[in-house]
Amino acid sequence: MTKLTESDIEQMTIEILQSRGYEYLYGPDIAPDGQSPMRTSLGKMVLREKLEAAVLRLNPSLPAAVLDEAVKTVLRIGSTDLLADNEQFHDLLTQGVTVSVYEQGEEHGKKVWLVDFDDPWNNDFTVVNQFTVVENGHNLRPDVVLFVNGLPLVVMELKNAADEEATITAAYKQIETYKSQIPSLFIYNELIVISDGLGPAPARCRQG
Repeated sequence: MTKLTESDIEQMTIEILQSRGYEYLYGPDIAPDGQSPMRTSLGKMVLREKLEAAVLRLNPSLPAAVLDEAVKTVLRIGSTDLLADNEQFHDLLTQGVTVSVYEQGEEHGKKVWLVDFDDPWNNDFTVVNQFTVVENGHNLRPDVVLFVNGLPLVVMELKNAADEEATITAAYKQIETYKSQIPSLFIYNELIVISDGLGPAPARCRQG
């Protein structure tokens, strides 16, 4: 009997997500030096081109300058308080990004939506494995990251149930290491999943 490995579990996860409509991208291919770069540096967490395309598609009546400012607002999030950053992003994701626009000498607030909650399949779903992140001198590579409209909303850490040391607890500790050493990835996080290939452990939404 062939022994199941973590790479097997990772591949099965990707195939399941592909069968549900996710586009698959290999992390090294979309790195700055990859075959099809989608990141200007390994410190960039958002797939900006996908985000810009989604914002344009979801907000067709708004001018380009407004959409550009909304994208910049999302990308500007970042402080020393990860929980506050995550809460700020969650508000933008669920309530829309308010951008000030001057019309006929008056200031108006326009809502720019990052995702389509009414029609889920109007969004862009992407699964990426081996997504390398470099931050504060740390070079780490979460197993699987799920993007919605270019936003890394889900981080998955997978372990092999056949390996006595690769436990669900070890996966949880690895996630905690990621949060400590590459916190920028978790600014945009809405869901964390850890699994040993047999079944998911209870996952924690956001950072609270």
